[in-house]
Amino acid sequence: MKTSTLQSFLRVVELGSFSKAAESLSLSQPAVTQHIKQLEDSYGIRLFIRSRQQLQLTREGKVLLTYARRITALEQAMAQEIRTGGRQISSLTVGITHTAESNMTITAIAAFTHSLKNTNLKIYTNSTRELISLVQNYELDFAIVDQVINSPQLQYTQLDSDSLVLVLPPEHPLAELEQVDLQAIKQEPLILRLPQANTRNMFVAALDAINISIQDFNVFMEIDSIDTIKDLIRRNFGLSVLAKSACVDEWRRNKLKLLPIRDLKTERLRHIVCRQNYDHPEIIHMLVDTYHKLMNP
Repeated sequence: MKTSTLQSFLRVVELGSFSKAAESLSLSQPAVTQHIKQLEDSYGIRLFIRSRQQLQLTREGKVLLTYARRITALEQAMAQEIRTGGRQISSLTVGITHTAESNMTITAIAAFTHSLKNTNLKIYTNSTRELISLVQNYELDFAIVDQVINSPQLQYTQLDSDSLVLVLPPEHPLAELEQVDLQAIKQEPLILRLPQANTRNMFVAALDAINISIQDFNVFMEIDSIDTIKDLIRRNFGLSVLAKSACVDEWRRNKLKLLPIRDLKTERLRHIVCRQNYDHPEIIHMLVDTYHKLMNP
């Protein structure tokens, strides 16, 4: 299998068009079409289905996509190792969840990467399951996740622990409390993450464990962006239940108040996940050290 055929396949999938793929690769459209045909002939399969002028991957095409991404990532890693002789890391590709995107994790990653001279950093945000899949496919060096999915291919290093808290403006009447009970929260307008978010699911599961329904709360707004939720809270539009780690910076600057929620068990561990054969485990330990120095100055 030639790398050029895989590049054409990946670009067609990415752009959803043979012509756009050809243009981005500086090839003719017939050349890209021929690359796709070579792949289909090699495996005796069909890769795409045309539907209303859109390209859809077949089941076999989805399988090839997974391995094509893995092969491309491995080739890039090999090229880097050959260029540097394994002595220097020239690039890092890291995955984080939306919660990590809004806390000190980004700062820690940037700080420790800055200490690695001449290292290019790429950060991608996605769900925990998608990030772990990307790690397994060699598309990410490692990812910071809030859920462990056991696999013999993976190894986890604990970064810290986290929990859900009530987030409110410092001037709110409840801000005088040391902790808050669920009955008080039921009286407040809530701005929550969307139902598919891990934070939201964790809150719902913790409520279910004590026979309380999310329907008992005044959830008047649902938003995917944690930063937008925090901004709305600061503007006194409502309160929220979020991961403590996502609000530490605002809490330190007295922009938000964080209250533990009585009788609600929501502690979770956050881990750095990488492949078992990751070549630079020292990077993981450096990141953990940098993170804890920032969190405990």
